[in-house]
Amino acid sequence: MYEEEARLPVHIWIDAQLSPLNARGIFYYVQQKGEQNSGTILLKLNGLSGVCKLLIQQRNLDGVLSWMNATKKDLVEEIEADQYIQRAMSRDPDLWVIEIEDKNMENPFEGDMIT
Repeated sequence: MYEEEARLPVHIWIDAQLSPLNARGIFYYVQQKGEQNSGTILLKLNGLSGVCKLLIQQRNLDGVLSWMNATKKDLVEEIEADQYIQRAMSRDPDLWVIEIEDKNMENPFEGDMIT
């Protein structure tokens, strides 16, 4: 088992990660604000072409916060992504759901991808 690292409250960490997007002219929308201190993040990277990446925050085997594809697919149709998000929000009120509109679909948050 891993030791719990000292961590900023999620809402502060999210603000710090999203702030640079404003300067780059990248639009984002917080669809659901989850638990202020320890909620998990579901990220929809919208490429504005009908497909998206859906990433969920997870801990890797070493206990480090990382990201993985929420649907086990690299890209999903936007309607499929929205349906997944609605189901996830209904199951987990502590979940943070953030949509970022970026043609490159780059994850602006810290953390490696779990494959």
